[in-house]
Amino acid sequence: MPSTIENPKKTPIHGQKTRSMRWALVSLSLSMLLSSLGTSIANVGLPTLAQAFNASFQQVQWVVLAYLLTITTLIVSVGRLGDVIGRRRLLLLGMCFFTVASVLCGIASTLWFLIASRVVQGLGAAIMMSLTMAMVSEAVPKKRTGSAMGLLGTMSAMGTALGPTVGGLLISGLGWPSLFLINLPLGLLTLLLAYRYLPIDGQDVSGRKSKFDVKGTALLATTLAAYCLAMTTGHGSFGQINVLLLMAAFIGLGVFIFIESKTESPLIRIATFHNTVLSAGFAMSALVTTVVMATLVVGPFYLSIALGLDTWHVGLVMSSGPIVAALTGAPAGRLVDGLGPYRVALAGLIGMTIGDFTMAMLPSAYGIAGYIVPLAAITGSYALFQAANNTAVMTQVMPDQRGVISGILNLSRNIGLITGASVMGAVFAAGASTASLLSAAPSSIESGMRLTFAVATGLNLLALAIAFTHPLISKRTV
Repeated sequence: MPSTIENPKKTPIHGQKTRSMRWALVSLSLSMLLSSLGTSIANVGLPTLAQAFNASFQQVQWVVLAYLLTITTLIVSVGRLGDVIGRRRLLLLGMCFFTVASVLCGIASTLWFLIASRVVQGLGAAIMMSLTMAMVSEAVPKKRTGSAMGLLGTMSAMGTALGPTVGGLLISGLGWPSLFLINLPLGLLTLLLAYRYLPIDGQDVSGRKSKFDVKGTALLATTLAAYCLAMTTGHGSFGQINVLLLMAAFIGLGVFIFIESKTESPLIRIATFHNTVLSAGFAMSALVTTVVMATLVVGPFYLSIALGLDTWHVGLVMSSGPIVAALTGAPAGRLVDGLGPYRVALAGLIGMTIGDFTMAMLPSAYGIAGYIVPLAAITGSYALFQAANNTAVMTQVMPDQRGVISGILNLSRNIGLITGASVMGAVFAAGASTASLLSAAPSSIESGMRLTFAVATGLNLLALAIAFTHPLISKRTV
């Protein structure tokens, strides 16, 4: 008899918790989608912005770079700040920054005001990217972490894939301000859902004795900014300024490690990197993201020059990669929950290695099909690896470190993107044996592509070696 009295009470409570968890995951997914969309949606508008503001391409390129550099520079710091003051409240603030800055971008009357607004938007995006992953462990049960990470990977890939397409439609129909104003309704919806359904920060947040490491934050931000500028300044040429910036970044890193080892409440605990799961996860993430960036660097030149495709068809073929990644993300998460992160991560790395190797061989013989098939293998396998690696890393973390570790994980991805754009671009140009890729012969472009993906195959093999060196990942995270 008591059981018949208790069950009716438990069922609605359980159902309410399930609905809250689902809506919390929706808010986190939208947060990841918006921050990723902000990375790619502005690229397609650069020619229009150059015309609207009567500026050079190098000047309007900072509309994209300002956003990416801000995220890369601050993503670890804001993750740690969330650990100290509360992840939910800072995530809500980040959503506000992102939404308000999007409106400021849309109403900008000068290029420099637009770039400044993109910096603020990048700050909001850094908070959203870092704390979205950190909040997963609080919003969903541990046994569903892999599925949640897979969903976030899907939304990230969708944001990257949809950016150029949605941006092109918005510009043609409503003008360039719509590239940013579209974030107003989406940002408000995300903010409303997050405020309503994300779990409240623990009662111990305000009472934590740990302080925010202002000195370490400033030093890390300066170091990362120097590295990012070293990789992006010069538009393809690596001169004296780039060398000085790179030296400053390495010196800054050394000073940062020394200071953090002496600080009572450091931004990053250096001992964190003694955990082989975490250090291996960061290293592999940077390597494979560098490889993925190679497809975005090489693709436009190879498809337009070597295969003779027009701009519309180039975009269509290149979008196949992010689409495959988006479709693979959610199933990859379920595989992680079922098989464990180590096996799925290995499968992803092996698939990427095969894709890189075939990308160096097939396109010249099989044309468009020879490009799409390896691209699908690379991006689909990347989605497998990301879901597994993110799960392996985040399930290793103590609750008070989730924000900063999520920030480091996202930082490794962004460093891979920036390094891939510069280093893999230089490898491609060296393989093509020309300083001007636009005037290169198709045979030169093919040579550059073969060298680029030969190097990419080597980077993937290095990531595989790291994975095999740390087999304890499977035991610690399954």
